[in-house]
Amino acid sequence: MPAPAGTITRKSMAIAAFSTVVEWYDFTLYLYMATLLSRVFFGGGEASLATTLGGFAVAYLMRPIGAAVFGYFGDRHGRRPTMLASMAIMTGAMLATALLPTYAAIGSTAGLLLMLLRCLMGFSVGGEYTGVVAYLLEGAPRERRGLITSLAAMASEIGALFAAGVAAITVSAFDAETLEAWGWRIPFFVGAVLAGSVLLARSTMQESPEFERQVARGTVPARPLRFALQYRAAIARGFAISALGSITYYVGITYVPAFLTETNSLGEGQALWLSTLAAVVVILVTPVVGLLADRIGRKPMLLLLCAGAALLPATMFAWMAAASDLRVLVGAVILAAVGGGVSAVGAVTTAELFPGEGRLSGLALGATAATAIFGGFAPYVAQRLMAATGSPLVPGFMIAVVAIGVLPVLLTMPETRPRA
Repeated sequence: MPAPAGTITRKSMAIAAFSTVVEWYDFTLYLYMATLLSRVFFGGGEASLATTLGGFAVAYLMRPIGAAVFGYFGDRHGRRPTMLASMAIMTGAMLATALLPTYAAIGSTAGLLLMLLRCLMGFSVGGEYTGVVAYLLEGAPRERRGLITSLAAMASEIGALFAAGVAAITVSAFDAETLEAWGWRIPFFVGAVLAGSVLLARSTMQESPEFERQVARGTVPARPLRFALQYRAAIARGFAISALGSITYYVGITYVPAFLTETNSLGEGQALWLSTLAAVVVILVTPVVGLLADRIGRKPMLLLLCAGAALLPATMFAWMAAASDLRVLVGAVILAAVGGGVSAVGAVTTAELFPGEGRLSGLALGATAATAIFGGFAPYVAQRLMAATGSPLVPGFMIAVVAIGVLPVLLTMPETRPRA
């Protein structure tokens, strides 16, 4: 059945929504296998692990650059070719990683090649999520934009769970010698096949009806970045919303296993299982928050979640540091719910702040830039501050400070939900 005018077929929407699994599969896989990769590509040792994790941070710095480049391309030539290009690069980067020679074969050059591929992956990911969010927003029925756009965040967590499962199966199936010899390649081959499958599926997608409207009316901007800079208030608001979403996710969810291990609240295995539960919580919460954003509005949901981010995290981290199984569980679940909720409603809100013309470039200047600052480096800062102060409340205070800073922006922001 053809889609109604101004919308996209369910097939195209489903492909777009659930193709974000690749981005988070790679993100999570690299972190889960960091210790193994440090031995394979850098020879092992504490300095090798730090270098491997440093590659993750450097790749994050490439995301705003990729978002700007892909944003320009998407605003000039369409959402569909942009999404095809970003996924093609991701497929090639994951396949190349699986085929890399190791430290034992070519020495330090192996680590350099891995870092270059991580930067290439970060570059492509920069244009991936914003492209998907814009595509879903522009193709969804107006009254269901919040729910449908939130599916991109939900699918990301499915990718994270898949990566955890593949990594766990691989590590448990081989001994240490086999893993370092060739077993480590298997999860990356799986990722390359997954990305290649998504690339083929995306080739059947429609173009965004919003971009087709621009082409028909001759309003496609010649200089998208310059066009987007006319919306400085929207860029600032997008930065603030993304800063809140990034720190609640990366400190309130991603950093939690390291926090629990550092404070001796849980062992490594138990902490990773708790991370799996947190991912499930995000998957369940995300569409509910998206639906509520359609029913009562984006602004009320963001204000509620921002208040929760200001008031709850310090207490939750104190509970988790107390090493009580029940308090650890409750703290992790509440932090996951807040972080997942902000990501769900933040995606649709930041995209709606901009007109269709220059939307991807506007998201690159605001939302993606905030993710690089408050996402990639926030766990590192939290760890250093906690070590310096000795206080387990520091990660919670970091989230609260950002939430308090974002609150005035949200209070003065107009409602972006389309009127009936």
